[in-house]
Amino acid sequence: MEKWVVSAKKADFQQIANKFGIDPVVARLIRNREQITDEEIDTYLHGKITELHSWKLLKGMESLLDILTEKIKEQKKIRIIGDYDIDGVCSTYILLKGLKRAGAAVDVDIPDRMKDGYGISRELIDLAKEAGTDTIITCDNGISAIEQIAYAKELGMTVLVTDHHEVPYEEQEDGSIRTFLPDADAIVNPKQEDCGYPFKGICGGMVAFKVICGLYEKLGIPFKEAEELIPFAAIATVGDVMDLVDENRILVKDGLRRLQNPENEGLKALIRVNNLENREITAYHIGFVLGPCMNASGRLSTAKRALQLLLSQDVKEASVLAEDLKNLNDSRKDMTAKGVEQAVELVETTDLLYDRVLVIYLPDCHESLAGIIAGRIRERYTRPVFVLTRAEEGVKGSGRSIEAYHMFQEMVKCKELLTKFGGHPMAAGFSLPEENVEAFRRKLNENCVLTQEDMIEKIVIDVPMPMSYVTIPLIRQLSQLEPFGKGNTKPVFAQKKLRFADCRVFGKNRNVVKMQGKDEFGFTAECIWFGDGDDFLEKLREKECWDVIYYPSVNVFRGRESIEMVIQNIR
Repeated sequence: MEKWVVSAKKADFQQIANKFGIDPVVARLIRNREQITDEEIDTYLHGKITELHSWKLLKGMESLLDILTEKIKEQKKIRIIGDYDIDGVCSTYILLKGLKRAGAAVDVDIPDRMKDGYGISRELIDLAKEAGTDTIITCDNGISAIEQIAYAKELGMTVLVTDHHEVPYEEQEDGSIRTFLPDADAIVNPKQEDCGYPFKGICGGMVAFKVICGLYEKLGIPFKEAEELIPFAAIATVGDVMDLVDENRILVKDGLRRLQNPENEGLKALIRVNNLENREITAYHIGFVLGPCMNASGRLSTAKRALQLLLSQDVKEASVLAEDLKNLNDSRKDMTAKGVEQAVELVETTDLLYDRVLVIYLPDCHESLAGIIAGRIRERYTRPVFVLTRAEEGVKGSGRSIEAYHMFQEMVKCKELLTKFGGHPMAAGFSLPEENVEAFRRKLNENCVLTQEDMIEKIVIDVPMPMSYVTIPLIRQLSQLEPFGKGNTKPVFAQKKLRFADCRVFGKNRNVVKMQGKDEFGFTAECIWFGDGDDFLEKLREKECWDVIYYPSVNVFRGRESIEMVIQNIR
């Protein structure tokens, strides 16, 4: 069940259109994305890398850079400890390349998802100490590692934290919030209290990029050299599903431009093995093709393989590594499909079906797939979902949420049942004893205040627009709104009372339908549907007239351009 609603934000669209030389429809789309002032609209349309927020605004940055520059000068051994997901790998790469360029004696370690779990651990600290490490710098982790960092300090090590995750806190009896920070020598995280950084929604890769920008500036290394790291911060931003607004949007737009012809041999190879050569690389390709290959190494093997790919300078080696990651991802897809099937069966055949918060225990599922499966189940049922798997010590889990449910805050209310947890409003990771699984499920549901309305999927229509209004110049203008993704969704257009005729199914898997769409005024448009073709045709036989959600595209055939409407939904 889904609800279609029209975005009703008001503005003088014609005046905006005249001022910025755009179609009034594009002006409305920009207003729908909360760009209100002339300055915001101008930045949205024409934002440049030079407009990124200064690294100097990040609390703790000056202190961290002073320590780093001193350690580099003294040639003290520095170890980067990253994380095993795409943001962690890219953050690690950015810090490693930047510190090496600055002349640091630096190496890296990335936790093993199964053996070490998330973030810095005592075991990784011991390994660093044995290797003669003087300074540990974390990326994409560390903000919640209070005990671990205290242990590193006991061993006489310097610890620098760069992270973007929520700062741990607890609610006091009087309703106030008490936060906890690790006793590191310096912490850079925009979510710290009193941090004056104007945009809190950056990923670990972006924080690492800011660190290197600051380091280069202090050492007199040109910013142009820092720009070479932009594609990796962009991949981290899209891969970690950050909102594509503010400086994220500027950075990803610039990063995608650079990815069309990457200098990095590993990225070139990954693009090649996924048959994306000579095609425009979009945020979609990072999120659903390249990113999952990089993530697969941390899920089913070690994230060091993805890092090795990015560091590779040999064409042959890069090709082998990229092929390995693609094969790993293909295996991950098969395992995920089985896990989703098991999860759906559990929901449909047990009392879970009546829960507003789904806690699904799949003991034999590979723990690294819990988050992906949770995401798929969330899409199916429009509810917050926690998927749990059996681990070496107790149970591990991952959660994926819906907009109305702040996952991290809800887990704080159950923290006595958990041994470890962390995350965002929309996603979380945690571990707990097996005997607490049922209590965890019960408490989450007892605390839940979601309404039925919250759990109905809403499709927000940007512009109810007849297909007859669409022109090729308008479609070209729509590309100015890219990159699309979380926080900057692809525009949604709708038209009522369309009839379909001349339907033909194409494709080896019969997953493309081409047809003519005719509106009540007699205008005809070429339309295309991607999905189960036979199911779609069966549905069309139920009624004569359909309301449709669509997106216009330009189809090029033998050098001739024509407009084609991609049908995304019908009712």
